[in-house]
Amino acid sequence: MRKLLPLFLAFGIISCSEHSESLHWSYSGQTGPEYWSSLSSEFQLCDEGTKQSPINLSGFTDEDLDPLFIEYKDGGFSAVNNGHTIQINYEAGSVLKVEDRSFELKQFHFHSPSENTIEGKSFPMEMHLVHSDESGALAVLALLFEVSDENSVIESIWSKMPQSINEPIMLDVRVNAMDLLPENKAYYRFDGSLTTPPCSEGVTWLVFKEPTSVSSDQVELFLNEIGHPNARPIQDLNGRLVIE
Repeated sequence: MRKLLPLFLAFGIISCSEHSESLHWSYSGQTGPEYWSSLSSEFQLCDEGTKQSPINLSGFTDEDLDPLFIEYKDGGFSAVNNGHTIQINYEAGSVLKVEDRSFELKQFHFHSPSENTIEGKSFPMEMHLVHSDESGALAVLALLFEVSDENSVIESIWSKMPQSINEPIMLDVRVNAMDLLPENKAYYRFDGSLTTPPCSEGVTWLVFKEPTSVSSDQVELFLNEIGHPNARPIQDLNGRLVIE
């Protein structure tokens, strides 16, 4: 099995993220993805990195991946519109174990359309559950959505969807991210990066094979609230393996 790559200390993750939010970047125009690396010296990996995300998952390598151990508590306590997505902040104590490494869930957020694609297929929405271990290494668990029935958990989150930028709203009831996950926990794995500036690499990506449902109205409500699609274009694979 491949070893997970350390990224940086946990406080570094927080400070870099906060600083990147203070620098204006977007998903279109002169501050869009093709210009991210020119907006700040801290964003150089967005152009120069060789293990960037998202990707088109294809050409799979069979390595008989170990099952994921997921133990999430009712920990989603606040929602924030940071101008780029809707993010649910999570209390400490929810764990994802990959091989012999333990990661704690920090937050989850949404993209529409999906950032990752599977054999060229795009999905109307994607959720990223962001985890960190004690050393600061990151693991992102990604869930794809297909338009079908209304998603009751998404509905509970959208009912408290923040309209003001960077003003968190406390949720009436703690959300358990486990309620959003598919029954079949089979997944793909690849080495990648953050999909937003500073595009830091060394992130372990785990993408569920089985999508879950969301209604077209729920996707539309998210896009109306954000005001634009928020998916970074597909990045070159550069010889990376997509393991299943």
